[in-house]
Amino acid sequence: MHFANPIPWWLVPLVAAGVVALAFTVYRRPLVPLTLRQRGTLITLRALSLAFLIALLCRPVVSLAPTRSGDVVVPILIDASRSMQIEDADGQSRHARARGIADEISAALSPTAHVEWSSFADGLTPFDPARRAADGRKTNLRAAVQAVEAKYRGQRVAGVVLLSDGGATQTADDADDAQRGIPIFAVGVGSIEGPADREITGLSAGDPKLDQASADVRVTAVSRGFGREPFTLRVLADGQVMDTRRVTPVADGAPIEELFTVFPNPTRASLYAVEIETAPHEAVVENNRRALAISPAGRRRRVLMMSGAPGYDHSFLLRAMQQDPGLDVDVLVRKGKNDANEDTFLVQAGGTRAALLTRGFPASKEALFDYDAIVVANLEADFFSREQLAQLAAFVGQRGGGLLLTGGRSFERRGLAATALEEVLPVELTDRRGGPLRAASGEEGPTGRETIALTDEGLRHPVMRIGKVDQLKTLWGSLPPLASAAALGGPRPGAAVLAVTTAPNGAVLPVVAVQQYGRGRAMIFGGEASWRWRMLQPAADRRYDFFWRQAVRWLANDAPGPVSTTIPASIDAGDELVVQMQARDREFALVDAADFEVRVTTPAGQTSVLAIRPSGRGEATAFGEVAVPGLYRVQTEARRHGTSLGVDDRWVAVGDNEKEFADPRLNEGTLQRLARHAGGRYVRAADAASLVDELRRAVPAASVPQQRDLWHHPMSIAFLIVLLTAEWGLRRSWGLR
Repeated sequence: MHFANPIPWWLVPLVAAGVVALAFTVYRRPLVPLTLRQRGTLITLRALSLAFLIALLCRPVVSLAPTRSGDVVVPILIDASRSMQIEDADGQSRHARARGIADEISAALSPTAHVEWSSFADGLTPFDPARRAADGRKTNLRAAVQAVEAKYRGQRVAGVVLLSDGGATQTADDADDAQRGIPIFAVGVGSIEGPADREITGLSAGDPKLDQASADVRVTAVSRGFGREPFTLRVLADGQVMDTRRVTPVADGAPIEELFTVFPNPTRASLYAVEIETAPHEAVVENNRRALAISPAGRRRRVLMMSGAPGYDHSFLLRAMQQDPGLDVDVLVRKGKNDANEDTFLVQAGGTRAALLTRGFPASKEALFDYDAIVVANLEADFFSREQLAQLAAFVGQRGGGLLLTGGRSFERRGLAATALEEVLPVELTDRRGGPLRAASGEEGPTGRETIALTDEGLRHPVMRIGKVDQLKTLWGSLPPLASAAALGGPRPGAAVLAVTTAPNGAVLPVVAVQQYGRGRAMIFGGEASWRWRMLQPAADRRYDFFWRQAVRWLANDAPGPVSTTIPASIDAGDELVVQMQARDREFALVDAADFEVRVTTPAGQTSVLAIRPSGRGEATAFGEVAVPGLYRVQTEARRHGTSLGVDDRWVAVGDNEKEFADPRLNEGTLQRLARHAGGRYVRAADAASLVDELRRAVPAASVPQQRDLWHHPMSIAFLIVLLTAEWGLRRSWGLR
C-alpha cells in the first residue's frame, strides 16, 4: 500500500504529536470525574479517529494482483444471415470466408486471451461448429451489439471482432447503440461491387385515377454487372400475369423507373407484385420480386361545391362530379339578393346537411369538417368573413381536407391577399416571387394563346393523367383554348405548377397548381371557360370529366376520417406489425379518452386482437406478428365513453419483400460507423490479420496490476464510523455529553 498524497517524512512526527495533544486536551479536565483507565480509553479512540481521517486524506492506494491474460476475453461475432450465402468472397461464400478469418484470429490470440465465438442474425446465439449454413432471415446489428454488452458486462474484454457484410435490415442506425466501453473491430466480408444482380429497389402505388378505375404503380429497378443488357419486368395481379415490359438500362447500375397502369378490384384489396426475369448467371434472385397491396376505395368522399355564378362552368363541373360513384356531392349556389339585401342560396344536400347550408357557408366548424373536400367556384373573397376564411384554412391544415379554388371571381382584385387562406394556396396572388414558368418542352409556355401545356411535374402527377403517359402532351395541347387565365404569380416553396398557359401579353401564367398544406391538399385552377373542353368536343371525348373528377378525388382521397391508422405498405412474414393510430373529434382535435381496438384478419380468415400501448393524447400504437405471407386486413375502431368515434380499414401485403437481400453489395458504411462509434476500427477481409497485433496489445493492457483507492472504500468509511461511535457510546455511558 502507498499514499497518493503522502505527508513529507519530516512532518509526520509533528502531525502525530498534534493528534495526541488534541486528543489529550479534549479530556484533560472532563466535567464528570473519570478514572485514569476511562480517560486513557477515550483519548486513544479520539486520537485513532483523527489519525485515520488524516490517513484517508492522504489517499491510500492498494495494489492488487494482476489479472491472468487467460481471463481477458475476445468475443468473435460471425454474421449468419442469409445474405452471407452469397459467393463473392475470394471464391467462397461470405459465411465460409468469415469462419476462415475467425479461425486465423483465434489461433493467433488463444495463447494470450480467451476467444469466444458467437453467431448473430436477428440476435446473438452460441456458435455451432456443425452449422455450416447461414440461414438467418434478418441482420440485426443493434441486437447483436446490445447482447454483447449484456453478456460481457463486468468482464475484461480486449475487443470484439465482428465479421459481417453490413447488410442490416432494421431501419435504426446501428451505431447509435454501440457499446462505447468495448471497442468493436468490424471486418467487412464480401465484394464492394457485389455479384451480378438485378433487383426491384422500389415499388409504390399512386393515387387512383378514373380512367376505367386505374391506378399507377411505380417501379424502380437496378441492374448491376450485366452492362446495358435488356431484361423483362413482369406485373402480376393476384398471382396472374397482367403486363410485361422489356427495359434497357442507360448504364450499368443506373436506376430504372417504369410506370405501370393497373386496375384494382373496387370491392376488395388487390395484391400486386413486380418481378424481374431471372438471368442465367444471376447470383441473387431473392430480390427480383416485390409486392404491395392496394386497398379498395372504401367510403364515399363527401364534397361541398360552393358556386357564385351559375352557368356553363358550374353545370359541367357539377355533372362531372355527380357522375362519380365515389363522390357524395353537396351543392351551394348563390342566387341573388332578397328584399333585405341578403344573399339567397340554392342548396342541394343529403340527409340533415341541407339545414346547415341555408345561410350559405356551413353553420359550424363541425359541419365544415364533415366534408373531405371543398370546391370554391367563382366566389369573390368578400363573400367570406375573416372567420370563415380562417375555418377554410383550418379545414386544409388541421382537418386534412382538400380545397379547390377556381373561377375568375375567386381571384379578383387579389382579395384573398393578407387573409388566412393566402398561405394555403399553392401560388402567389401577385408576381412578387414569380420567376419564369416553363412547360415540359422547356419553352416559355404553349405556342397557342390560352391553350394548356404541361410542366415536367404535370407529366408525372395523377391529376393530369387523362390518357396514356406518352400521349399526355398531345391530349392536353389539342384541347380548345380557355377564354382567359387569372394573373397569378409563381408557385410557393414546395408547391408544384402542373400546367401553364400564355396570356395575350405573352406572360406565362399558372393554370393548375397544387401543394400539400398541413395535413391536407390545396389546388387552384386559374383558367376561365374550361367548359369548352366538353361542349366543343365530341360527346365521346371524356377528357373534361376525367380531369375534374380526378382533381376532386385527389383532393379528397387522403382526407382522414375521425380514426386514422398508419401501417407499412408491406412487411416480411415473421416481422412485427406496428399500427399507429389517432382518434379525433368532429373538430379533428385529438381525443383525450379514446379506447382503441385493432383486429387483424389473416389470409386464412382468422381474426385476432392486437395488444395496444397508449402513446399520448388521442394516439396509440398496436403490435402484433404476421406469420404467413398473404393479404392481411387491419381494422381499427376508436371509442369514447362507449360511443364509437369511427372505424379505419386498411390492408397490408406480407411476405414478398426480401429485405435481407436488398442491395447485396458489401455495406462498408454501416460497419465503419459501428466501429468508429465504439472506439474500434474497420478493415476489409484481406486486412483482417492486422487486427491481431492490435488485440494482442490490448490484452497486456487489460492484465497489468490494478490500483484501488481506499479513501472512498466502504470499509474505510465503516471503520471511521465505528471509532466515532465507540467514543460517543462510552462518553454517554460514563456521564459525558
